Amino acid sequence: MAGKIQVGYLVSYDYEMLKNSLPTIYNEADAVFLAIDVNRNTWNGGSFIIDDSFFEWLKAFDVDKKVVIYEDDFYVPELTTMQCEIRERKMLSEKMGIGNWLIQIDCDEYFVDFKKFVKDLRKYDSYIENPLKKPIQIAAFWLILYKYTPDGILYVDQPAKAIFATNNPQYVNGRRVKAQVIYTNNIVLHESLSRSEEELRFKCKNWGHNTDINNDFLDKWVKVNENNYKEYSDFYYIEPERWKKLDYFPTKDMKAIKEIVEKSKNLDIPKTKLFFRNFGQWFKFLFK
Repeated sequence: MAGKIQVGYLVSYDYEMLKNSLPTIYNEADAVFLAIDVNRNTWNGGSFIIDDSFFEWLKAFDVDKKVVIYEDDFYVPELTTMQCEIRERKMLSEKMGIGNWLIQIDCDEYFVDFKKFVKDLRKYDSYIENPLKKPIQIAAFWLILYKYTPDGILYVDQPAKAIFATNNPQYVNGRRVKAQVIYTNNIVLHESLSRSEEELRFKCKNWGHNTDINNDFLDKWVKVNENNYKEYSDFYYIEPERWKKLDYFPTKDMKAIKEIVEKSKNLDIPKTKLFFRNFGQWFKFLFK
């Protein structure tokens, strides 16, 4: 079979979330690369600590010896946070090896069915036989987990497209490359914002979008809860109207949430939507 399924993570201050994410992809991955700044710097020059107990957990979990820890200096003071992110993603993908499927997942992202995603990916193996000839990027759909409440989790009610894999990692913005997108019917739970207020404020200062956040975002995030969320709208941290409404999971258990998602018709991606998205992308890049 052409190429390997290489999975990479950028590991930083939210490393504990990898304990939820890694088990969702481990069996289907040929190798898993963890990129960790050797000086424990964030992209904004902040610092973080990874407790030794995490590496002990990782050693015990990695029964098939698939995990490769890749330490390097990923912080460059002269670069913006997004430029640092792009640089690290390129370095990580080069470490993973061009000629394979290069899948990058963040620690706070949990595939509902990674086996299906890999099966969908393998339909396009021809693109990794000569990755420099025609770059391609493969998308799934995020289900954004917005905020924990005492009894459950608020989430953005509509799945959002997100890039996860490519054959040619010439990233221009996060995981995006200048190439045709192939959309697949796969859901990924994304804990981008669902953390403590202190953790979220730290993230907002140190992630790749730190200069893009709208002024009202954090105030609204603090105010909204499971009783009043229907009274609010426009929740996205950059362009608020992109996330119109929230909905609510009456549980915090990720396994239970995955089961709810799999059974929910409202969260399924319609075949017609996928068809027209993919046709549009194919036509757009037909002569490029």
